[in-house]
Amino acid sequence: MIDLDNQTALYFDIEALETIASKLTTQEVELLIVDNTTMQALNSQHRGKASSTDVLSFPMNHAFTEVIPNMPLGSIVIAAEYVETKAVEFGHSIQDEISLLFIHGLLHLLGFDHEVDNGVMRAKEKELIIAFDLPKSLIIRTGE
Repeated sequence: MIDLDNQTALYFDIEALETIASKLTTQEVELLIVDNTTMQALNSQHRGKASSTDVLSFPMNHAFTEVIPNMPLGSIVIAAEYVETKAVEFGHSIQDEISLLFIHGLLHLLGFDHEVDNGVMRAKEKELIIAFDLPKSLIIRTGE
C-alpha cells in the first residue's frame, strides 16, 4: 500500500504507517523521505516558499483515479531532519513524529485542507492521533 523511497538514513517502521493508511484508504500512497535541501527545492518549486518544511502532499488528479483503476492516491514527502528535530523538541520517538506527519500528509491527499475547512481536518487528525495512541504534539503545534 505504501511505496517507500527513503533517500536518507532515517529508520522507522513502515508497517506502522501501513496500518494508519489502511484505516483511511485502499489506494497506494508514495512516501518519499528526503533531506532539507530537497524539501526546500520542492517547497520553492511548488509553493513559492524559499524555506524547507516538514511535509508536502501531492495528490493525484481525482479525475484520473476515477477513470484508471488502481491509481495511487498521491505522494507524501517528509523531511528527515525535521522529523529528527521535532521528535527531540517534543520528547517523543522518530516513529511517533513520522506517523504524525504521515497522517497530516495523507489527510491532504484525501482532500482535507486545514486552511479552508473550519477545523474539519484538525478534528480528523485529533481522532487519528487518539486512535493510534500518538503524542498530541501535532495538535498543539498546529492549534486546536
